[in-house]
Amino acid sequence: MSKLTHFNEQGRAKMVDVSSKKETLRIAIAKSSIIVNEEIHAQIKEGTNKKGDVLGVAQIAAVMAAKNTATIIPMCHPLPLTGIDVRYDWLIDREHNHFEIIIHAEVKTKGVTGVEMEALTAASAAALTIYDMCKAVGKEMVIGPTMLMKKTGGKNGDYERHE
Repeated sequence: MSKLTHFNEQGRAKMVDVSSKKETLRIAIAKSSIIVNEEIHAQIKEGTNKKGDVLGVAQIAAVMAAKNTATIIPMCHPLPLTGIDVRYDWLIDREHNHFEIIIHAEVKTKGVTGVEMEALTAASAAALTIYDMCKAVGKEMVIGPTMLMKKTGGKNGDYERHE
């Protein structure tokens, strides 16, 4: 069995030392989603939600979350992020009354450790913000699944999820 990297010789959690790792361009793309009802869908599309621009606020929340990932995920390294982009797509099936927002969060850095957690945190924060802004209209929203779609850079190489 390989040595666990996040534990010290006393068996206590530690942040991994990445000081000897090579700096490379690292990119991660994460995806999440939130299913909303027809009324919430209409409010988001028409910009009539009482709390404001739902996707605009979720965009800002996602950026802030990515930048602050190390403050909420204990073993994450604080990283100098060089780019964060969040996009939304709708999956709509009116016949089955299904309205789903697909959230794509892409995070970049040039550094010694990856940005997977930052991308996952950004996508999650966007979904949670949408929920928060729309919960007065309907609490039956469903968040997820949330997953890593792609990552590049680093010694472990590239990864891409095939759906």
